Amino acid sequence: MRVLSLLIAFICFTCGASSQAQNATVETGIPLRKIGQLKPRSTGEIVASNWILGCETLDRDMTDYEQYKEYIAPLGIKMLRMQAGWAKTEKVKGQYDWAWLDKIIDDAARRGFQPWLETSYGNPIYPGGGGVNLSAGIPSSPEALAAWDKWVAALVTRYKDKVVDWEVWNEPNFGDNEINTAEKVADLNIRTAVIIKRIQPQARISGLAMGHIDLKYADAFFKYIQDKGKLNLFDNMTYHDYVYNPDSNYDHVGQLRQLLDKYAPNVKLRQGENGAPSFSGGGRGALGDYEWSELSQAKWNTRRMLGDLGHDMMSSILGIIDINYAVTAGPIKKLNVKGLIESDSSKRAIRPKMAYFAMQHVTAVFDHTLVRIKNLHPTFNGNAKTEAGEVKYSKSTDRSISVYGYAHAKTGKQLFTIWSDEAIPANTNNIRNITFTFLNADIDQPVYVDIISGGVYEIPPSQWKKTDNKMIFSKVPVYDAPVLIADKSLITLK
Repeated sequence: MRVLSLLIAFICFTCGASSQAQNATVETGIPLRKIGQLKPRSTGEIVASNWILGCETLDRDMTDYEQYKEYIAPLGIKMLRMQAGWAKTEKVKGQYDWAWLDKIIDDAARRGFQPWLETSYGNPIYPGGGGVNLSAGIPSSPEALAAWDKWVAALVTRYKDKVVDWEVWNEPNFGDNEINTAEKVADLNIRTAVIIKRIQPQARISGLAMGHIDLKYADAFFKYIQDKGKLNLFDNMTYHDYVYNPDSNYDHVGQLRQLLDKYAPNVKLRQGENGAPSFSGGGRGALGDYEWSELSQAKWNTRRMLGDLGHDMMSSILGIIDINYAVTAGPIKKLNVKGLIESDSSKRAIRPKMAYFAMQHVTAVFDHTLVRIKNLHPTFNGNAKTEAGEVKYSKSTDRSISVYGYAHAKTGKQLFTIWSDEAIPANTNNIRNITFTFLNADIDQPVYVDIISGGVYEIPPSQWKKTDNKMIFSKVPVYDAPVLIADKSLITLK
């Protein structure tokens, strides 16, 4: 096993309003002949996809939309998750100052983005109005709830022509245990959804937005809404489950899906916020106590994106830029460094990180034109894949591989995503060669794609063959980041 170093040089923005991020030069040590580089796609070049980009905390001035807005379109993502900011908009009772939010929503709509707008947080100018940060209590007094209703109605009325997707309250289960009970939060979700639907019947509303996965809390939340006969108000329920190994939580997610099926099998489940830090020590926020690097961040994010896709869930990455939490001493501890763009205490955009370019490589390939192959049963090194998406190849070493398959909706041509999933993404690349066998694979001219670098490689005829209904690929380089075996027609080169 070789330990391969990674060389990276970033090329940042060119000057002017039309500037776009250029790709980085990355070498991951793939031992195949490189034939080209993936061509990124901008937002305007896709119709729809599975991906959501986190643009959170604008309501609390922890990031600056003006600093990063030019970076969004080159990512090839349409949906942006944002908080609307009641307390920032209504600083005097009954008076709304929309200027800050108008500027953001109008610009996002003009660029072809789809804001997914959250109505939270609370507003302390009202007694019992709830807090303005994560872990805050929800509005609880009659006066505050009446003001909340007016705020939601005004918000939806103002933006209903530009916003279709809404969310109610972020991670309420982390809030005040006496105020933020599952039943009270469910009631707030219902009253908010009723207002949104009255004004905008076609709205798509996300409920729950649970931090981590608390099955007891979710059960009580779903049951309350079912008992009130209001589950039909919601398009999806969301969760945020930060785990060190992005592939280790799908059993838990499956339990949440089964729980939702008990009450509302037609309501979708969405991964609404996830991401990994980009450097050692990680700064503030979830997963910050691990020795991350830009390489392991890029691996984590792309594994999360393609793992969620393999489980038929929309997937959101936190976030576009490092978040400035000006609450603790020291410049590092103030930052949540999960951003795709490096920032600092001044909130300026410094440069895109490796994860930014890796996300471009995902969006360059995966959009609404690809359909997951649900009965995929490949083998590799003689061992069968399980339906859960993992292939155990050695019981003694307890290692596994994630394998998912997709077919083009019109041509039927296929591709397969592959990565080692047994551990937290490493800060070096340990590549091993594995032989895969796929049944009835519709691939005429196979190529190999490394998602981290965006490199496209030839799979020489000596390393693949078709025998009856089997397609066998030998000595496929695999490591702990996604790689693809794809029909060349599904890959666009620069």
